Amino acid sequence: MTTIQEERTGEDLKSLAERAGRDLEDASALEILQWAASTFGESFCVTSSMEDAVVAHLASRALPGVDVVFLDTGYHFPETIGTRDAVEAVMDVNVITLTPRQTVAEQDAEYGPELHARNPDLCCALRKVKPLEEGLAKYDAWATGLRRDESPTRADTPVVGWDEKRQKVKISPIARWTQDDVDAYVAEHGVLTNPLLMDGYASVGCAPCTRRVLEGEDARAGRWAGRSKTECGLHG
Repeated sequence: MTTIQEERTGEDLKSLAERAGRDLEDASALEILQWAASTFGESFCVTSSMEDAVVAHLASRALPGVDVVFLDTGYHFPETIGTRDAVEAVMDVNVITLTPRQTVAEQDAEYGPELHARNPDLCCALRKVKPLEEGLAKYDAWATGLRRDESPTRADTPVVGWDEKRQKVKISPIARWTQDDVDAYVAEHGVLTNPLLMDGYASVGCAPCTRRVLEGEDARAGRWAGRSKTECGLHG
């Protein structure tokens, strides 16, 4: 695939994102990622929490060897790290693992133990938001696995949008998908998924801040349960 490599200003990228968001609203996930691959080439990456590898798999079809960025917060379930290792081993992607500047022990020494329980916003900022901002610095565009049906806060997610904070194009190729669509794609292509999804977890984050969901709850209900917090800060 021929890719277009050129210097673009923030305004160029913003205009590009807004136009693509309109033009690609009804496009398939693969078509959206093919557009991203041809438009950004090596300046495009996928971010993955390793809840599943659906978007990474789709992106590898559009851009073999695509960079897949994973945040190792130091608090992940072993199953999540195992999923990352399996994705790296069997898929045509380049997994890049980002880590915070401080280990959990170093953070505990500076802020006190279990910061996630006392100030989860600060913990997320230190262990997720800041490392991602640094890790995305060399890219013009990034893809996420956000879906509109996951929670009310994600209901308006565009398939292609503008990340004002990071000044980057943000692509959510499966924004219009339902969980049934995800399940069907996983079954058709044999895509790797986190084993915790078979054990009552509908959304997988850091172990101390994630629980199984109850019947009737939305997919994000198991994240920071009992708090008003619903997002880690990566997407808002």
